[in-house]
Amino acid sequence: MPRLPAGAGGMGAVPKFRDALRQKNQGSPANLWSICFYFQSRPANLSPFPGAAHDMREKLVAQFQKVFGRAPEVVTHAPGRIEFIGNHTDYNGGTVLGASIDRGVGVALANRTDGQRRFFSGHTNEIFTLPTGPLQKQSGQGSYTNYAQGVLAALPAFALRAPDGFDCLDLSDLPVGAGLSSSAAIELASGLAFLEVTGQFVPRDTLVRIGKHAENNFVGVPCGILDQGVSGFGKKDHLVLIDCRGPRFGTVPLPAGAHFWVFNTHTKHALVDGLYAERHRECMEAAQTMGVKLLVKATPAMLEGARGKLSPLAYQRARHVLEEIARVHAMVKVLHTGDLVAVGRLLTASHRSSQTLFENSTAELDFLVDTLEQTPHVYGARLTGGGFGGAVMALTDGVFSQEKAQAVADAYAKKFGARPDILHMLTGDGAAVL
Repeated sequence: MPRLPAGAGGMGAVPKFRDALRQKNQGSPANLWSICFYFQSRPANLSPFPGAAHDMREKLVAQFQKVFGRAPEVVTHAPGRIEFIGNHTDYNGGTVLGASIDRGVGVALANRTDGQRRFFSGHTNEIFTLPTGPLQKQSGQGSYTNYAQGVLAALPAFALRAPDGFDCLDLSDLPVGAGLSSSAAIELASGLAFLEVTGQFVPRDTLVRIGKHAENNFVGVPCGILDQGVSGFGKKDHLVLIDCRGPRFGTVPLPAGAHFWVFNTHTKHALVDGLYAERHRECMEAAQTMGVKLLVKATPAMLEGARGKLSPLAYQRARHVLEEIARVHAMVKVLHTGDLVAVGRLLTASHRSSQTLFENSTAELDFLVDTLEQTPHVYGARLTGGGFGGAVMALTDGVFSQEKAQAVADAYAKKFGARPDILHMLTGDGAAVL
């Protein structure tokens, strides 16, 4: 999409940036897209949020004043996300459904005139000053800056200017390691802040692509567009539908009475980064063998025809992806009927495919899904996020309670000797200047 013209910097740019984010780019949806709201750059609620995000803003302003001794020029917020269904379909060009949640990352930022780039995070409670000169990926104490640095590095690739120097503070109410994509949230919140403070204006889908570019090229994670897309285009009481080839973004209403519960195991495979990259390579191998660029272009018949040429693992990964894309399409149709029982069956089927074909589940996650599947008032459950540890999401009715969730946690603790964290999630709106 073309870049919108830049204007004056500072807080005076806020109204122009808000107008820019309200520019729509209408498309011509077909098939799956004819039953959802389609958009490329939707209006954003950029007024101060009620509830949790408003409280976050007050905390950010107060903490920024305490740490840096002055008020921030801009405050932004981006939500975490739950991957609803569409596990590892995004970088394969498929479709995926996600929910932005009512927890996320807030960023407060102010320009500096001396070129220094200073960061403060609620995770470390220390100021970290980046070396002057070219951006450098950090390890150890300063590694959390890599997400914001990735955004700074990405801006020139989109013909945008990065701020020269600044003080930047972030606070999060997302639990670490729960598969709720705190990385995408910090990328989008940082991106909004950098653009706002320099008076530059882009459509929302460009902001999402900047975040993905940062993750892929600076952080070094070969993720698709899911995490940034859901955080950017989220809408309360809706799911975000993404066709990752465009990408195209739409929303699907979430039936009334649906509740999200996340069980965070705090487990993580020691080789998780390598395993993620390995799955990516296996999917690309399968696509190349079938003569397509991405697996979304393949069919089940093509996969069976190429089975003899594929390694057993590449076949399994491709089968999971093709069947998962079909489940996403089925899910969109079922959501419009309001049949939460059918929704739950698709969720659990997705997990079984992750468990047996894509092999990115773990014994801990499988136990939680097995237990939840037998628990009254649970429609379905599946791992959420990249897998190899992390969290399980359960879709329940309104009768499912904290007491019932604790019973699931008790069973888990009896088997594994540790208790999962329990998070009751609501949907929330997407990234915004507060």
